[in-house]
Amino acid sequence: MADKPKKPQKLKARLPRGLEDRGPAAINATRQMVEKIRAVYERYGFEPVETPAIEYTDALGKFLPDQDRPNEGVFSFQDDDEQWLSLRYDLTAPLARYVAERYGTENLVLPYRSYRFGYVYRNEKPGPGRFRQFVQFDADTIGTAAGGQSSAAADAEMCMMAADTMEALGIPRGSYVVKVNNRKVLDGVRDALGISDDGQWLTVMRAVDKLDRLGIAGVKQLLGEGRKDESGDFTKGAGLKEADIALVVSSVEQGDGPVDPRLRDSKIGQQGCEELEDIGKLVAASGYGSDRIMIDPSVVRGLEYYTGPVFEVELLLDTKDEKGRPVRFGSVGGGGRYDGLVSRFRGEVVPATGFSIGVSRLQAALTLLGKLDTRAESGPVVVTVFDRDRVADYQKMVAELRNAGIRAELYLGNPKNMGNQLKYADRRNAPCVIIQGSDEKAKGKVQVKDLILGAGLTDTEDREEYLKKQAEAQTEVDESELVTAVRKILARHAVTWG
Repeated sequence: MADKPKKPQKLKARLPRGLEDRGPAAINATRQMVEKIRAVYERYGFEPVETPAIEYTDALGKFLPDQDRPNEGVFSFQDDDEQWLSLRYDLTAPLARYVAERYGTENLVLPYRSYRFGYVYRNEKPGPGRFRQFVQFDADTIGTAAGGQSSAAADAEMCMMAADTMEALGIPRGSYVVKVNNRKVLDGVRDALGISDDGQWLTVMRAVDKLDRLGIAGVKQLLGEGRKDESGDFTKGAGLKEADIALVVSSVEQGDGPVDPRLRDSKIGQQGCEELEDIGKLVAASGYGSDRIMIDPSVVRGLEYYTGPVFEVELLLDTKDEKGRPVRFGSVGGGGRYDGLVSRFRGEVVPATGFSIGVSRLQAALTLLGKLDTRAESGPVVVTVFDRDRVADYQKMVAELRNAGIRAELYLGNPKNMGNQLKYADRRNAPCVIIQGSDEKAKGKVQVKDLILGAGLTDTEDREEYLKKQAEAQTEVDESELVTAVRKILARHAVTWG
């Protein structure tokens, strides 16, 4: 007896961890945000540029690990020339490569001011609010005069633009703050500690960077032997002594207490303090008070390529998620000065400063705060199919509406049941439907049904008002008046697309 043929095994549909599918409502909300951010950036004189999502791995920055397979933190693969390529980790390192290729040519006007947005990719452990793919929106100024007021003005401008962007997105003053620090001040702390090992110092900075999340007690643990989190995972610390931990903590806590004598002798630390003073004066002169932009010595920023001032935008609002749990959003954007990134390609210092908004994270915050319209856009006008043998007539109507700039579609499902067609149009969020049976066709007429007005009939208690709305909800017009009738409905409900 022959064996029965095996049934083909079905492939399981599943989404990789740390990624998300996005529907019309989320995409529409992102579009709203992006256009508001773009308007602010362009008001500051920045121009758009795009770079690919894939770069040579060694071009992505010195923060990448140096090993045979450089995939820690980034998604990497080898091409047919055995060159390592990676998905971009951020939007700044690719910009540095872009500028370096054109530096000193007529194709690049210096100082170069550009903005760009798009997906970036992190090969990291996913978690709540932490995705492997997310959207960033950056602005950068590259090639200012080295040092002095020009660089300070560029840094101050980034801080002011960050504040303006938050308010353009509907976050009121007092509900956010742009915090500023300087890596040179932190380098002064390194001098005072006498740390020569780059790895140990990176551990110190990463510990300080977690202050808002872990508090002083958690940071002290990470500066010392290490910390065990709630899940039991242990993170090895920087191994500092008690006195050195106290110095780090005192340098990042705000206050007017006595300064450790070891910090006063650091020239680079003093230079960092002076640069912060310059930024403070410039933003104050433009009317940005400490309620919008403030100096905060605890700001570190995560990437290693920052060389001077660093900034971070923090939301101060508390809210609750869909399960009623308290949510504090914290940082939704940041940036800083990175004078050494372009120089990796050119062998000379090229001043640069930039700011990046984490669009995906900020969108989640704005949605919870009710600052974004999370509804999907109005769907298309749906032309129904009453007679199967007259599809060409219905398609002609669709074309007429589209040629008039109106979103429209022909119902392509089973036309047997008109009720199902109307349900489809309702689920598509269509503002209206077009119906033409044989009787209407013989008279040269079409029925135009206002679905938005019709949906509101159930809330109308007054009989005369009900009859009036019912008459308006479905009207019969000449075929030649189809576009006019649809436009009237769109105007009635202020329907727009895009």
